[in-house]
Amino acid sequence: MSLISAASEVRENAYAPYSRFKVGAAIRGGSGAVYRGCNVENVAFPEGTCAEAGAIAAMVAAGETEIIEVCVIADSPAPVPPCGGCRQKLAEFGRHDVPVTLATVDGQQTTTTIGDLLPGRFDASHMDRA
Repeated sequence: MSLISAASEVRENAYAPYSRFKVGAAIRGGSGAVYRGCNVENVAFPEGTCAEAGAIAAMVAAGETEIIEVCVIADSPAPVPPCGGCRQKLAEFGRHDVPVTLATVDGQQTTTTIGDLLPGRFDASHMDRA
């Protein structure tokens, strides 16, 4: 299954009764397996979960820790990038050159990378004291 198909399909399961803004995400792990996530809102805003975070959690729960490809889709006028927190989460598990496809339900697409989404990212090397 393509990432855009997986993201589009899971987007339909989003729980977005407050914003009515459904988002789907699919990531490909290092094994080639595809993991999906959708946004899950909560009346106690901001206690919801982003689609990207859900996909990452599914990947980690399955025992993987490497992202090699990402796709995010929403019903929006232009492709929607991940929020700042999700950019950092993606950077935790994917190299700077990992491709990220941003798409709309009407077929618009743009491709970028994790590094372009989060230049100057904070990583484990910043914690080295040696």
